[in-house]
Amino acid sequence: MRILSVNVGMIRDAEWAGKLGRTAIDKRPAEGRVAVRDNGLAGDERADVAHHGHPDQAVYAYAREDYDWWEPQMGRTLRDGQFGENLTTEGADLANALLGEKWRIGTALLEVTAPRVPCVVFRNWLDERGWVKRFTQAGRTGAYFRVVERGDLGAGDGIEVVERPSEGVTIGEAFRAHHGDRDLMRRLLAVPGRSEQWEHVARRVLA
Repeated sequence: MRILSVNVGMIRDAEWAGKLGRTAIDKRPAEGRVAVRDNGLAGDERADVAHHGHPDQAVYAYAREDYDWWEPQMGRTLRDGQFGENLTTEGADLANALLGEKWRIGTALLEVTAPRVPCVVFRNWLDERGWVKRFTQAGRTGAYFRVVERGDLGAGDGIEVVERPSEGVTIGEAFRAHHGDRDLMRRLLAVPGRSEQWEHVARRVLA
């Protein structure tokens, strides 16, 4: 398992970017080593900090294998960083990563926290008909991470899973819990150290 590309983005104005009218979803490969800070990668900006500024969404990873699956579905080539991810991975099964699993990449230590839930800005950025529904049905969400230890990383770095819970909830299961699977949500709430944001989602799902 390794990192193919480390991607960062700058905020820019965009009429299609929801109510804010600005976004940093257009991530591009960074050169050399990139510092990993408490709330994300150096040089990576966020426009919508209300929805994407939580420390449990500090770093977002998406798998090259999932891009390869999407390309024939979408009928176009997808570059690394196209989905707005910070880390494009190779050989990592993100859907089966467990919440609380810890990855050592370079000198940084990251912890798996949540799947990506598609939003209007993501849909408009890709300009794909029915994109939110299609992305949800495919379940190829990628994974968010919190930063446990700061450090630096770069393209070509290996991914070492240094800690994996003996049991728990995978990214794929967490995505289904978010979309209404009550049994999975109850399991998720028993995961030690889970993101506090799951409490808000659980109130909706279990209401």
